[in-house]
Amino acid sequence: MLRILKRILLLAGVLAVLAVGVHLYAGWRVRSALVEAGMPDRVATCMSKRMVKRLSLPQLIRLQKLEGDKKTIGAWVRAVKAVDDSEVILVTTSSAALCRTGLAR
Repeated sequence: MLRILKRILLLAGVLAVLAVGVHLYAGWRVRSALVEAGMPDRVATCMSKRMVKRLSLPQLIRLQKLEGDKKTIGAWVRAVKAVDDSEVILVTTSSAALCRTGLAR
């Protein structure tokens, strides 16, 4: 009985570490993609934090379709509309606006 309990606790710990790792990796990927697309570093960091908190992993994966050179916030917003997901559009546009103006960090 004790052996089973230890295995369950170990499995729960491993799953918790994986969940945190996936979250950190997703944040790094989003930030890197924004910087490579031409976003200023401060704006990319702010947007990636907000987007990873508010969007699910499948939604973030769909955003990978947007790779390419997008030097302005407007170009990013126009590209995000192609994803055809209202939550992604809302989170991305609000993050872009708040981070660009400095209202969010």
